[in-house]
Amino acid sequence: MKTKITELLGIEYPIIQGGMAWVAEYHLAAAVSEAGGLGIIGAGGAPASFVREQIQKVKEITKKPFGVNIMLMNPEADQIAQVVVEEGVKVVTTGAGNPGKYMAMWKEAGIKVIPVVASVALAKMMERAGADAVVAEGMESGGHIGEATTMTLVPQVADAVTVPVIAAGGIADGRGFAAAMMLGAQAVQMGTRFVVASESIVHENYKQKVIAAKDIDTAVTGRSTGHPIRCIRNKTTREYLKLEKEGATLEELEKLTLGGLRRAVLEGDVVEGSVMAGQIAGLVKKEQTCAEIIQEIMTQGEKLLKLR
Repeated sequence: MKTKITELLGIEYPIIQGGMAWVAEYHLAAAVSEAGGLGIIGAGGAPASFVREQIQKVKEITKKPFGVNIMLMNPEADQIAQVVVEEGVKVVTTGAGNPGKYMAMWKEAGIKVIPVVASVALAKMMERAGADAVVAEGMESGGHIGEATTMTLVPQVADAVTVPVIAAGGIADGRGFAAAMMLGAQAVQMGTRFVVASESIVHENYKQKVIAAKDIDTAVTGRSTGHPIRCIRNKTTREYLKLEKEGATLEELEKLTLGGLRRAVLEGDVVEGSVMAGQIAGLVKKEQTCAEIIQEIMTQGEKLLKLR
């Protein structure tokens, strides 16, 4: 299936794996790219040396295109921005900030820059800054979220910018893929579905928590701080929401979740850790390889779009 995104990125299928911190490391990124999508290494809050190592490991496994997601709040964002140039990365997605100051350097290196946006205003700003495409991410997604839903955000962003739009948030099967295309997207980005992929290094406890989740099993914490985050409900989310209601300070709240995502992903602490997942977790029912996930979505999606 050819779209503006498959042509822009040189990939077989218009499916991009989300750049999830601690989750999106080289095993997963390489597997998604090998399966015809675009695998992404999630830099998260990691140091530049770790990101360089991850990039080199992906290159050992696959010759296909892959990308790096840079969280611009990372203290080493400047160094990571340089690392992707030095390592010849072809695609960079960005979050939590404006990548404007790196744009000239990345463009000169031939890097395709795709910021994640949660509003029309931000999408327009990123297009003016030189973005090659944007990821319009709805609040159904896991982790850090905005306020607009995917259903409302994607068509408005598609109408507002001339660069291709990638839809994210609440997409886990061919129906979501087809719906995103009908809304004006040229590709989809998925996180939660790939969390449970066979190639994902996520702890089995975390995978099973996603697989067992129902439609109402996620909660949004951090609305009072201006940094809302969607996770699967557990002891920590309940305690966090209780503290928020009582007017706890940002410091008190952050103490509760510090290191929580790493503990959940690597150690399997799904009681007190942060089990980030989207609302679509209720639709994710089994562990499959990245190739099986992508093929299943494309087969169903193309049938719905009457392409086969």
